[in-house]
Amino acid sequence: MTTIETETTPRDHEGWLARARAAAAELAEDAAERDRAGRPPFAEVQVLRRAGLLTLLIPAERGGGGQTWRTAYQVTREIAAADGGIGQLLGYHYLLSWNLHFFGEEKLRERVEPQAAEERWLWGGAFNPRDPDLTLTPKDGGFELNGTKTFATGARVGDRLAVGAVHAHTGEPLVVIVDPRHEGVHRPDDWDNIGQRLSASGSVSFSAVPVPEEDVIGSLADPSPWTTLVTPAIQLVFVQFYIGIAEGALAAARDYTRTTTRPWLFSGVDRAVDDPYVLALYGDLLARVKAARALADQAVEEIDQVLHAPDREALTERRRGELAVLIAAAKVAATEVSLNVSSRIFEVTGARSTRAALALDRFWRNARTHTLHDPVSYKKREVGAHFLTGAVPEFSLYT
Repeated sequence: MTTIETETTPRDHEGWLARARAAAAELAEDAAERDRAGRPPFAEVQVLRRAGLLTLLIPAERGGGGQTWRTAYQVTREIAAADGGIGQLLGYHYLLSWNLHFFGEEKLRERVEPQAAEERWLWGGAFNPRDPDLTLTPKDGGFELNGTKTFATGARVGDRLAVGAVHAHTGEPLVVIVDPRHEGVHRPDDWDNIGQRLSASGSVSFSAVPVPEEDVIGSLADPSPWTTLVTPAIQLVFVQFYIGIAEGALAAARDYTRTTTRPWLFSGVDRAVDDPYVLALYGDLLARVKAARALADQAVEEIDQVLHAPDREALTERRRGELAVLIAAAKVAATEVSLNVSSRIFEVTGARSTRAALALDRFWRNARTHTLHDPVSYKKREVGAHFLTGAVPEFSLYT
C-alpha cells in the first residue's frame, strides 16, 4: 500500500469524503492479497489513523474532526467499497466511540475524547448478547472484569475497548472502558471466517482485569429512547458497509469487463462492453444499488438530525421506533442488493474472472458473512408489522 498524505485536516463533509476516498484507494491496491493472507489488520488501521478518520466524530475543540454521523456513515461506505472488513472495523469504531454519548455524561467525554483524539484511538468492542455475560465484581473502589466474548469486532487491534458486562452482585448491565494492554486481556488471532476477514472479529477474554470506577460509561438498566438509539445506529452502520461492498463489487467488475472480458461468440459484437445482455445486467444491478443507497441516505439524514439534536430528552419512544423501522427497511434492501450484486457480477465478467488470484469472490464472502449477523427476515417482519398495524419494534441489542 502507498501512503496518503494527511498534513491538513478536512473541516467539511466533502473534504472528509475526499480523504476517505484516498484511504480507500490505498486499501484497494492490494485488497485481494490481504484478504488471502487474513492477518490482523494492524497495517490497515494505520491507514485509517494516518487519514484522520478515527477522530472524525470527536468535536473539533477536543482535537477531532468535528463532523456528524452523516459524514461518518458515508465515510464507512467509501472504505467498505475498497475492503468490506475494514469498512466494518471503521463503522463499529464510530458506534463504539459513541457509547460515550449514548450512555455517558459530559464530564466523561471531556476527559476521554481529547486523549482519544490525540492518540487516534481505534475502539473495539465486546458486547455479543448471545454469549454468556461478562461480570464486573466490585474491588478496590472499582471493578474486576472476567469472562469471554466472541464476535468482538476490533478487539484484536483496538486501542480501547467498549465492553458490556453485568454487575456481579446486582445484575445491573453496565458499559465500561477497558485498556486492552492489560495482561489479563487475551486477544487471540482466532477470526477465521470465509468473509470480512480483515474485520478483527474474533474473541476476547478478560481475566481479573481492573476497571476503575471512572471508566464506567453508564448503565442499561433503565433504557430511554435516547440510549436505545444505539441499536438502530449500529444497524445503519451495517447498511453502509453492505452497500459499500455492493458498490465495490460493481466497480471491480466494471474494470474487469472493460479490460479483460471477451464478448460471447454469438453476441455479434467485438467488445464485451457492447454486448446488450452485459449492458442490461449492469443496468439492472446498478439500479438496485442506487435504490438501496437512496433509502439508506434517507435513513442517514433522519437519524443524523436525532443523534445531534440539542435536546435528547425530546426523543419519544414513537419517533425512536419509526427510525428503527426505516433503518430496518434500508437493511432489507442493502442485504439483498449486496448478496445479489456480489454474486451476479460473474455473469458479466466471465469464467476467467473466477481465478483465485483476482479474489472477486471476496465481495460475496464479505456480504454473506456479515448479513448473517441477525436474520433479515425479522427486519422484514418489523417493517410489515409497522405497515399493517403501526407497531414499532421493542428495544433489544438487535433492533
